[in-house]
Amino acid sequence: MERRVLSLYLPRLASELALRRMGGETGPFAMVARQGRGDVLACLNPAAQGQGLSRGQALSEARALHPALLTRPHDPHAQVRALVALRRWAMRYAPWAAVDGADGLLLDISGAAHLMGGEQVLAEDLRVRLAAMGFEARIAIAPTRGAAWGLARFGADPLIRASDARAAIATLPVAALRLPPDTCAGLARLGLRQVRDLSRAPRATLARRFGDALMLRLDQAVGAVSEPVSPPADDPVFAIRLTLPEPIGLSADVMAGLQRLLARLCALLAARDRGARRLRLDLQRADNSRTEAEIVLARPMRDAAAMARLFEPAIDALDAGFGFDALRLTAPLTEALPPAQLTGGAMAGAQMTGARMSGSDDLADLMTRLGNRLGLEALTRFLPADSHIPERGFQVAAAAFTQAPGERAWRSGRPSRAERPLILFPPEPLPGPRAPSPPRVLRWRRRALTVARATGPERLTPEWWLDDPLWRSGVRDYWRLDTAEGPRLWAFFTPKEPGWAVQGEFA
Repeated sequence: MERRVLSLYLPRLASELALRRMGGETGPFAMVARQGRGDVLACLNPAAQGQGLSRGQALSEARALHPALLTRPHDPHAQVRALVALRRWAMRYAPWAAVDGADGLLLDISGAAHLMGGEQVLAEDLRVRLAAMGFEARIAIAPTRGAAWGLARFGADPLIRASDARAAIATLPVAALRLPPDTCAGLARLGLRQVRDLSRAPRATLARRFGDALMLRLDQAVGAVSEPVSPPADDPVFAIRLTLPEPIGLSADVMAGLQRLLARLCALLAARDRGARRLRLDLQRADNSRTEAEIVLARPMRDAAAMARLFEPAIDALDAGFGFDALRLTAPLTEALPPAQLTGGAMAGAQMTGARMSGSDDLADLMTRLGNRLGLEALTRFLPADSHIPERGFQVAAAAFTQAPGERAWRSGRPSRAERPLILFPPEPLPGPRAPSPPRVLRWRRRALTVARATGPERLTPEWWLDDPLWRSGVRDYWRLDTAEGPRLWAFFTPKEPGWAVQGEFA
């Protein structure tokens, strides 16, 4: 059977995902990503590209050319989630489907295309369905994975079928071999700009200068070296089932069965160094009706005794009917929980169950108990945000999830920049003073205050990419005003619209 590989390239995936969430076309639009010390255009829609903008262009330059350009921050995690979902959907065409980079899929359609009426019909059906979802697609079918990848991204047509890989990619640029940019630049300096130019050059010389990866990519593209399409391994399913010879209806009997299930489930989790974050117990009644009990955990756990106690309120509230004759326990959400190094005899039991005894775990257990009563979504925490604007220096996030890798922590110790007040509130204008120098006497909240010491100024400028009505007055010069009466105020002066306002109070 001749091998056939389909490469699906989605050149505008990031912008199309954002436009789907926004409800459709909105004119020139681009996704913005951080690169170095500035922002660049990461993905554009056709309207923006038609205005002369390009991927990799500096955002400041694009704004200067087209002030009306609509932008959104690039979310690579959303792009990955979309590709994973599209991979599962694409298995309607072939059983072997894999994500290819950040903007494509690979399908091994060998022996499967005839079920759809042929390769042309399959590719057209795939393109039409993706267009209905709002995705622009380029599709190539070739005997090798490398050739299909290059034709999809560098071919002249949005739909290409090739029977001879070597001939199909001969006129493509060397970048079609999935080479890094520095290698492509080095080959261009030698006059090797197309794939066919490489076959005319001495292999040993190219390998010695650019490494074995260059020849490997060429051999993979022409079929000299096999390169299979490898779908990701399916996620493990953590589920245990218990069938009972006679129906049970007492809470104590259900808890006894649950404890047996939890012990087996925790053994499965420990074998993979995983901990449960959500557990669901499905119970089947004797009349074939079903009910369930579910708990959520603020930290990954595999302590059977602790999790059984959390199930007790939910099980007490169940309606047994004619009794339960089958139980099924699943862990639909798990996280990594590697073994921890523990010392001391008192912690030996914790080491066996995978529990990690610390103050943070005590807090997580408290959130677990509260979350199963109120819902974990009701428990929130504050995280630092990358902004000099005082009221935007934090964000609200779910408290049940631990700090993500790379997440910025709160500043500790003596701050490196000007001190911030403990209490912030919306700006409260001060009547009277209009001069840029701090006032000697002011009236705030029906109190007459005398300024004993003024520290500042610290100038903050508004974030021009966000339209905030409170910052339309322009830049602000912030001062700390220590009053003789006791209050220490954080006030600012606006030069554009002269006036003073108080926005915070130091403890």
